Amino acid sequence: MPVLLEAAVDALRVRKDGIYIDATYGRGGHSRAILDRLGAAGRLIGLDQDPTAIAHAEQAHRGDERVVMAQRNFSELSSLIHSMGLDHQIDGLLIDLGVSSPQLDDAGRGFSFRTDGPLDMRMNPDTGISAAEWLAHVDQATLTRVIRDFGEERYAGRIARAIIEAQQHSPLVRTQQLAEVIEQAMPPAARNASAIHPATRTFQAIRIALNHELDVLEQVLEDGIDMLAPAGRLVVISFHSLEDRLVKQAIHRAAVPPPASRRSPVAVKFSPQLKKIGKLVRPDDAECARNPRARSSKMRVAEKLPPEQAV
Repeated sequence: MPVLLEAAVDALRVRKDGIYIDATYGRGGHSRAILDRLGAAGRLIGLDQDPTAIAHAEQAHRGDERVVMAQRNFSELSSLIHSMGLDHQIDGLLIDLGVSSPQLDDAGRGFSFRTDGPLDMRMNPDTGISAAEWLAHVDQATLTRVIRDFGEERYAGRIARAIIEAQQHSPLVRTQQLAEVIEQAMPPAARNASAIHPATRTFQAIRIALNHELDVLEQVLEDGIDMLAPAGRLVVISFHSLEDRLVKQAIHRAAVPPPASRRSPVAVKFSPQLKKIGKLVRPDDAECARNPRARSSKMRVAEKLPPEQAV
């Protein structure tokens, strides 16, 4: 079930002849809604680094000449759009962050500890190293930092130490193996007090680190703002406070002049690229009841300004 479906597609202000990017296709919920509003002259460019998602998209949209699918990482979006000759011509860019439900529900992908599976966690299983391989070589200080910074986990040090010690006895290669180590590392009071599983934040942190998600997000926000046409819309749905902070900061930097500095008496000319549209959007109670995975979602929207509006 796509999160914030109507709100996100409404925010894009889809024109029948516009060019839109769904940068995280998943299983195509948002893309289908965009296509419903596009005319014959419109175009939808769908991206996903997961080969299973691309295979699904190619089957679902076979014969629809409005649709172009590409198996790409965010970091390749700018080069793709340039190769298509569409620089500064994109009318809307939708980025729905995080892991898709099919990825979470497939035990073989290793994103979830609720069913046992290989400890993988790669967004694209054909490239890079698995979480099991990463954990086999990471040092305790790095692991502590990852769990603390990317998982915002209070007990990062205890958990990292327990993982390193467990690795010395038997390699952690299954999701439930890792989840049990994390759970046992937590103080009993903390283990029982939280509404979420004790392993949730650590699994999230390892996934973010393994896939370089925050670095790639910063890159796609910078590139995405640049590729938009005047009046084009940037719509970003995030599920994690670190992601949302990066989105908020990117929009602010592109929309608001930097603060004055006493060291620089001459004001620097500033040309805003964006204007913020509306307030932070969250799912209502009805959507959260229908789709519990929507609970932590947040959506921010901005619009590209013409280049001459300098202040």
